Amino acid sequence: MKILIAEDDRTSAEFLRKGLTQEGHSVETVIDGRDAMSYCLYNPCDLLILDRMMPGMDGLSVLKALRAAGRRLPVIFLTAMGDVDDRVEGLLAGGDDYLVKPFHFSELMARITALGRRPQETAQTTKLTVHDLELDLMSHVAHRGGTQIELLAKEYALLEILMRNAGRILTKTMLLEQVWDFNFDPRTTVVETHMSRLRSKIDKPFDVALIHTTRNSGYSIHAPR
Repeated sequence: MKILIAEDDRTSAEFLRKGLTQEGHSVETVIDGRDAMSYCLYNPCDLLILDRMMPGMDGLSVLKALRAAGRRLPVIFLTAMGDVDDRVEGLLAGGDDYLVKPFHFSELMARITALGRRPQETAQTTKLTVHDLELDLMSHVAHRGGTQIELLAKEYALLEILMRNAGRILTKTMLLEQVWDFNFDPRTTVVETHMSRLRSKIDKPFDVALIHTTRNSGYSIHAPR
């Protein structure tokens, strides 16, 4: 397996590199978040082991940028940020696993092995599809039934996270954190306002609604049942 370690502590990075190499993996290391993002965008990589606190670009921002670019490689956060909110934030941003320092190397290896058993999307995945709705992750253009749909930046971001989690209910808080990357006043109506605009473009011109509201829970997108 080709593994990239993004860790600004050189001693920790070398410990991981040596251990993973002895297990038969091909390992590269970087100490800067921007270097981690650039490497994963332009080089083949099977797994990213990612610290949260790094110079240049923090780990959470690295992951969000990779997911926005359509890179679906598995990511394990390996970090000292171990509060429940930190772990939830990392997993909701698209992390596949979250391991808190200090850790046992054997546990890291077990988690890597478990990830290796999962079917993974290929690096070439550039489109998301739900029913007759298609979202191009490279051009940021949506089509439904062959008709192009013009989306503003936040509308696109909302649609992307809904389609990446097709069939799953996303709460208002999740959408605020993922799309606006900020903890808004819970009384804000920004999600409702943008969701209404998105529905007017995605659903209203067509016979079948794809975006659904679950009362007191959140929003989801799924094909007709």
